[in-house]
Amino acid sequence: MINVFLDDLRPRPKGYKLARSARECIRYVKDGNINVLSLDYNLGTDKPTGYRVVKYMIEKGTYPRKIILHTATYSGRVRMYKALEKHKPESVTLVVKPRRQSHKSRLLRGR
Repeated sequence: MINVFLDDLRPRPKGYKLARSARECIRYVKDGNINVLSLDYNLGTDKPTGYRVVKYMIEKGTYPRKIILHTATYSGRVRMYKALEKHKPESVTLVVKPRRQSHKSRLLRGR
């Protein structure tokens, strides 16, 4: 089993295969051999988003064991989370990173 990291800008974390586009990521999903799938939402101007990968998984009923939403795009994160939470099997773990910082923690960090 492999781990796949979908992102157009961030470097590939150790232990992951890198997909720079939704199309490339869908090719990995089609193989059905994914342990962890980490998704970004925005993948470049006028490019399909990570939500396209989510739609594909839902349409085909093909899911990895664990899905991480690592996107910083709040609206995209919510959109992907809601769709996955509604359709994914119970056996699939869904994690959101980064978690939204509290107002207090932003103040402590000077932001």
